[in-house]
Amino acid sequence: MTVYFIGSGPGDPELMTIKGQRLLDAAPVVLFAGSLIPDENMETARSRGALVIDTAALALDAQVELMANAHAKGQHVARVHSGDPSLYGATGEQMRRLETLDIDYEIIPGVTAYSASAAWLGKELTLSGISQTVILTRYEGKTPFPERERLPALAATGATLAIHLGVTRIHKIVEDLLPFYGEDCPVAVCYRTSWPDQDKVTGTLGNIVAKVRAKKFTRTALILVGHVLDAENFDDSYLYDENKAHIYRKKDHNKKVG
Repeated sequence: MTVYFIGSGPGDPELMTIKGQRLLDAAPVVLFAGSLIPDENMETARSRGALVIDTAALALDAQVELMANAHAKGQHVARVHSGDPSLYGATGEQMRRLETLDIDYEIIPGVTAYSASAAWLGKELTLSGISQTVILTRYEGKTPFPERERLPALAATGATLAIHLGVTRIHKIVEDLLPFYGEDCPVAVCYRTSWPDQDKVTGTLGNIVAKVRAKKFTRTALILVGHVLDAENFDDSYLYDENKAHIYRKKDHNKKVG
């Protein structure tokens, strides 16, 4: 018996990996975060008679108890998380308890909200000469942050930022970022990326607060900040440089296999 932590992607069922879908289709017990994953994504599991439980109202110990009960019956569990389980998935504490109970688990990665949002915007987040670093973070709330990870410290790098769980504090985020990026720095706020009701707003640090408030985004939104979002003058990558083909693209026919 194994508990499979499956990253279901940002919402669109077609953005789940083939492996994740295969395991979800076979598991007799399915636990999913109903507040973050469209209920329709569970229709196939329900139609085949799986026990499907929305864990939104369940505390951690109650969820682990369901996994332990399935383990006692020899039933695999599909524990479905939004996005990728490694990022703000609250999976670490689940796995720690499973290890204590000697229950096997496996993690199946998923499409992240930041990658899906970049695709929706039609943007590359790493452009030569503009930014080669993407920082994934969240705005400080109840979870304590070490000083080195607070937003001003991260902003000092000038990297592209993907800020989760902070749209209700967009005004505070702007205050932290202005000294480092300037009022003209582009910002995109993507709400429920890939869901049927997805929405987004773009602007700059100088006007994004008013635009977000006009949209009335209060949750499930990702904030992307960085000059890559409107860059036109950037260097071509060496990947397709005709003078560098032998380094980056040419197959090594001399490489031994086996």
